Amino acid sequence: MRKSTKRVLGGLALAAGALGAIGAVVMKTSSGSRRERRRDRAQAPDTWARPGMAVVFRAELMPGRDTSERTYHVTSLLPSGRVLLDGVSGEHAEQEFQRIRPSPTYHS
Repeated sequence: MRKSTKRVLGGLALAAGALGAIGAVVMKTSSGSRRERRRDRAQAPDTWARPGMAVVFRAELMPGRDTSERTYHVTSLLPSGRVLLDGVSGEHAEQEFQRIRPSPTYHS
C-alpha cells in the first residue's frame, strides 16, 4: 500500500471515531441525567399492587379452595411489575389474580 493510501485510510478511521464519540455525547446529554430517569422510574402512581395489599388468586389457579384460602399479602413489588407474596414462593403476575371490584360509594 502506498503512503498516501495509508494516510487517507488513517484519516477516515480517525473521522469515524470522532463522529462516534460525538454521537455518544449527544445521546447522553439528550436523554437527561441518570438521577432524573431514576426518579421517574421510582414514581409509579398506577401500579396494580402495593406492599401490604391483599390479593386473591383466581379460582382457576387454585380449584377447590375458598376465597380466604386464596388470599395472600404482597411483600414487595418488583420492577417488572410482578409481586412477591407472603407465604407463596415465586414471582406472580397481575393476570394470576382476581380483579378488585371497588365498592360503590353512596352519597347522601
